[in-house]
Amino acid sequence: MAIAWLTVLKAVPWVDVISNAPKVADGAKKLWGSVARKAPPATADAGHTAGLPAGHKVASLAELEMRLASAESAAADLHQQMLVSSELIQQLAEQNAQLIARIDANRVRVRWLTGVTVALGVVAVTALVMVLGLAG
Repeated sequence: MAIAWLTVLKAVPWVDVISNAPKVADGAKKLWGSVARKAPPATADAGHTAGLPAGHKVASLAELEMRLASAESAAADLHQQMLVSSELIQQLAEQNAQLIARIDANRVRVRWLTGVTVALGVVAVTALVMVLGLAG
């Protein structure tokens, strides 16, 4: 079992993985930084409605415009985060595809080498039998 894992690990295109790792790490850092910096939006401003009965809200036009601008800004930030996330996911998917292609190529190589080894084993056994048969 350990030999199979060792074979798989040797077959990984580490040069490609290592060369792409800084890009993926930078993308992840940017994504995390943009998400971590943002404070969650306030759901309601409790200070303006504290003394009013339930269901009664007073909002001026300026307050509504400010809340609308805030919501639009938050939506734009979320859209930008979605784009960054999508780019990062695309890079990870490309690396995954490269790894899978290499694993598949190695699988074919291992099957071919197994066939050659079996054939050479049969030839070696046949030669040994013939040598022992002639000598004995």
